[in-house]
Amino acid sequence: MLGSLIEERNKVIGIKQTTKALNQDRVKVLFISEDAEKHLVEHIEQIAKEKDIETIYVDSMKDLGKACGISVGAAVAAILK
Repeated sequence: MLGSLIEERNKVIGIKQTTKALNQDRVKVLFISEDAEKHLVEHIEQIAKEKDIETIYVDSMKDLGKACGISVGAAVAAILK
């Protein structure tokens, strides 16, 4: 699933954009980096759990950023509906 993220056009990357998409019920699959600071992502995890959204945990922010096609790490990303 992570490998297909780079080809996915309908995605958001980062905490602000992902939170906004979650609140608008636009997220199909959520990706969270295991090494992201917990206090930054716990709110996003909670929203996803409440809305029963599939959540995939990625080993590192570097790996998630790379999978998204960006040259920096990413704490969270999401594929949109």
